[in-house]
Amino acid sequence: MPSISRLRPGHAEALLAFERENRAYFAASVPDRGDDFFAAFAERHRTLLAEQDAGLHHFHLIEDDDGGILGRINLVRIHDGSAELGYRIAEKAAGRGLATWAVQQVCVLAVQEYGLSALRAETTLDNTGSRAVLARTGFEPLEDVMFGDRPGRRYVLDLSGGAPRAR
Repeated sequence: MPSISRLRPGHAEALLAFERENRAYFAASVPDRGDDFFAAFAERHRTLLAEQDAGLHHFHLIEDDDGGILGRINLVRIHDGSAELGYRIAEKAAGRGLATWAVQQVCVLAVQEYGLSALRAETTLDNTGSRAVLARTGFEPLEDVMFGDRPGRRYVLDLSGGAPRAR
């Protein structure tokens, strides 16, 4: 059974391996993070943890029973009771409902642990899997946007009534 854990300093090595292993897979649906992301990963990890400690973001890993990383799911840019949702699922774990489950779990955390009342999300128009996850978890399309250099869509989820159930 997968679990969600808050990002910690000890996750750095495994998280870097996860990002490297899935780099090409992720780049097929979202803009690539670039070589600098990997070269400066340790410093970036420390910076993100400091920002998390300051309450600016909430970073999470999706782990298997053995502690292997299956994905990431984050709430970033927290402001006025809302945050932006972002997630990445490993290629080996894709297509099994893991992203939908993880979004549901993070919605519960957003309400119960972090006191958030709304989430935003963006994805590219050609990322049908991500668009389906957002629809199943109650996100409503808001507007079309550019996601890097690719057409995308922005979504919103009202959490003022609590975390929604999957559709």
